[in-house]
Amino acid sequence: MAKKAASFAALGGLVFSTDAGRHCPDCSKPVDACICKQTVLPAGDGIARVRRESKGRGGKTVTTITGVPLNEDALKDLATTLKKRCGTGGALKDGIIEIQGDHVELLLAELIKHGFKAKKSGG
Repeated sequence: MAKKAASFAALGGLVFSTDAGRHCPDCSKPVDACICKQTVLPAGDGIARVRRESKGRGGKTVTTITGVPLNEDALKDLATTLKKRCGTGGALKDGIIEIQGDHVELLLAELIKHGFKAKKSGG
């Protein structure tokens, strides 16, 4: 069984340092120089699919948008713009934009206006 160290000197040097700043957990580079979040685009065919869903949501209807070919930051900005246009709340979860309520036709028109290929998915 190992003996407990009685002092900090017995630990063998540096215990904690804030010298290097924050690092990205994926690429271990400083957050300012990290490129892994900026260059990753979702896999797919580049067509934004808009559908109305209510399963697993306690009967509440949401409109989901999947397959938008943007990185994480641009996707957040697009989600904010679409939520403001619909006048409702929503969320961005795992690359899927969720807008509260049934706004399929309005969101299709907005996505096309922003230059995306968009189509209605589901019933």
